[in-house]
Amino acid sequence: MNRLFGAALALVMAFGTGTFAVAQGPVQAPADPGPPLSGYPRKALGAATPAELKTATYVRDVIYGHRDGMALTYDVFKPVKHANGALVVNMVSAGYRSSWGPPEERQPRYQALIDKGFTVVALYHASAPRFQVPDAVADVRLGMRHIKLHAADYGADPARIGVWGASAGGHLALVAGTMADDGNQTATNPVERSGNRIAAVVAYFPPTDMAALLQGRPKVDAIAFDDKLMASVSPLFSVDARDPPTLILQGDADRGVPPAQAQAMHAALDKAGVENQLKMYAGADHDFYVKGDPVRTDAYATDAMASMVSWFESHLKK
Repeated sequence: MNRLFGAALALVMAFGTGTFAVAQGPVQAPADPGPPLSGYPRKALGAATPAELKTATYVRDVIYGHRDGMALTYDVFKPVKHANGALVVNMVSAGYRSSWGPPEERQPRYQALIDKGFTVVALYHASAPRFQVPDAVADVRLGMRHIKLHAADYGADPARIGVWGASAGGHLALVAGTMADDGNQTATNPVERSGNRIAAVVAYFPPTDMAALLQGRPKVDAIAFDDKLMASVSPLFSVDARDPPTLILQGDADRGVPPAQAQAMHAALDKAGVENQLKMYAGADHDFYVKGDPVRTDAYATDAMASMVSWFESHLKK
């Protein structure tokens, strides 16, 4: 007992004199939590702070169409201050699963855009496993018509709309850019009469040639569609000179969507004379993931988000 007391007294004295020292072991590297969802920085996947929640108001559950009797919807995030009149659509799709989330929970993913004054739309499509890639393509093309038709209702300029997405969402962002038109003026649905051309695209690690990407993969769920439709849902084969400025961000070690997909799209856009940029991240797998190096992974994800915001600032702001 006396020895315990004496040790405690010595510890207190050491603190008091400033001579207390803790033995230093090896510095532990941060644990690797695995790939970040859709290449988002870790901070963007956390909860919004009370202060952040005050920076946007929401227009919830806007119905833009129906599929199999179910509503197709999007949510709008409107900046409270310094709105710049431009609008960015996020294609909510991971593996063609378009999972709805309350705007309060999704807002951190869009905070970097909201802080710069962008109105943001989270666009949902009919989701896998029930629905397939051609359904998602048709849905987002319709959704873009509705958004452009109603952009002014959200305080945005329909001539200053950009689209952004990752992986399946990146594919759909490129669909929005390359498969746009001026609408069908003979359609009975007023939404179908609206054009859906946009002013800028950002795509993270996107599929661009579905036949090449899916060759040898099991045909299940979202990709279990007729091979004859492959070209019609592949942005690579819809590139033309009217396509909007496009930024593609890609890991050069991506095994899910190989870099060749992005490189082929970059070459096709170059050939068509479309302003575009391909930015590669060394050693990054899908979702900008660097196995065993969460610091580098998050640095890549953070840089990608900053690049995305900068691209839209350059091409959407007056």
